[in-house]
Amino acid sequence: MPEVYDAFYYATSCGRPYRRDEEWLAFFGRMADRIIQDLNPRTVMDAGCAHGFLVEALRDRGVEAYGVDASAYAIGQVRPDVSQYCTIGSLLGPFPQTYDLIVCIEVVEHLAAAQAHDAIGNLCRHADDILFSSTPDDYTEPTHLNVRPVEHWAEHFARNGFFRDLDFDTEFIAPQAMRFRRSSDPAHRMVANYERKLWSQTRETAALRRQVIEMKNQLSAAWHPQPDMPLGWMRRVRTRHKGGTT
Repeated sequence: MPEVYDAFYYATSCGRPYRRDEEWLAFFGRMADRIIQDLNPRTVMDAGCAHGFLVEALRDRGVEAYGVDASAYAIGQVRPDVSQYCTIGSLLGPFPQTYDLIVCIEVVEHLAAAQAHDAIGNLCRHADDILFSSTPDDYTEPTHLNVRPVEHWAEHFARNGFFRDLDFDTEFIAPQAMRFRRSSDPAHRMVANYERKLWSQTRETAALRRQVIEMKNQLSAAWHPQPDMPLGWMRRVRTRHKGGTT
């Protein structure tokens, strides 16, 4: 059976061709910078490292980084001087050591449900700090066997004693990315943290909604069509405003 994650997959199934170019290297370079700046790990495992771009970016910055990926093709594309640190392997099996940080970005949706849950358990056994991302809505890619909403993964991390760091901004990775950390905090403290974040975001959303309504009302009050404005012109304006064509 031919390998699923081959050259064709990486050329056509990652949003844009996944290859060594300035855009991908810059993305992983920024990710490495933020990881070092905000988390300062000594050792990192990139679980599902593909071509090893994050591993090389971290090692170029002095971090002891490693990678593992199931694709022999992908591991074959790793930069030669970094290739000894990236291996063909599974997220289900034990890793050689524990790490200060594990990164797992857009990987587990490629696994069947039971395998994905086992993979999360394996990640949690090898680090106390995990950066995690899995698409919640991309059903078009045939290899996405297990697309789930973010709360699904949060629940499974919680079953392993890991809870989301609500104060850590993961937008530099993806909108759905999360940081999970091992925690032994009592339930009442975690509930307080979640309520604190929920209250802040609820108030922010309400304030933004009021601002948008106010701006709309101001625009509406300032818009006074002339009495002699041709009816056809007004129709064209409304059509364009609604996204139509003339």
